[in-house]
Amino acid sequence: MHITRITRYTRSTRIPKITRAVALAALFAFVLLASAPATLAADEGNRAPDLPAGACDSVRVPAGNKVSSRVYASGVQVYRWNGSEWVFVGPVANLFADHNFRGLVGTHYAGPTWESNSGSKVVARRVAGCTPDPSAIAWLRLETVSTEGPGIFDGVTYVQRVNTTGGLAPSTPGTVAGEEARVPYTTEYYFYRAAN
Repeated sequence: MHITRITRYTRSTRIPKITRAVALAALFAFVLLASAPATLAADEGNRAPDLPAGACDSVRVPAGNKVSSRVYASGVQVYRWNGSEWVFVGPVANLFADHNFRGLVGTHYAGPTWESNSGSKVVARRVAGCTPDPSAIAWLRLETVSTEGPGIFDGVTYVQRVNTTGGLAPSTPGTVAGEEARVPYTTEYYFYRAAN
């Protein structure tokens, strides 16, 4: 009986030092590139929005104020039929951290009031507006009436509503006085504080 012995030959699994250095450099570059969009988005969140020249100059926030935060709203503009026209009642919206409406950070309701999940709140009044898109509600500059509670809305001086979609009052009359219409809208809100 003849037994054949099979010998396995394996290559060394050791990685040369130069290969490890290249792999580490590639990993480091990947991590930097992956984090770049997040850094860019954070930087863009602290910039004032681009406004159409001319007609929307009135919604620019006065010098001496800087963007402190930005949120994205999705909700409805509520209107009530008074028997002869639709009267604006107020907004009902959720506020989100990003443009895909993820990361709920607060709510927006009549006042107009913006309230964060942490409890800070700002109430403002309309100062100026413009309508770059006739199929959507106006862009606005609002001045703070009051703020309360610690958080993202503490110390806010101005609010801007820009990049609106939808939200216009219905174009057809209501059927009975007191009828309510809830019209979907989205927008971005920029919040400003005094620059120190």
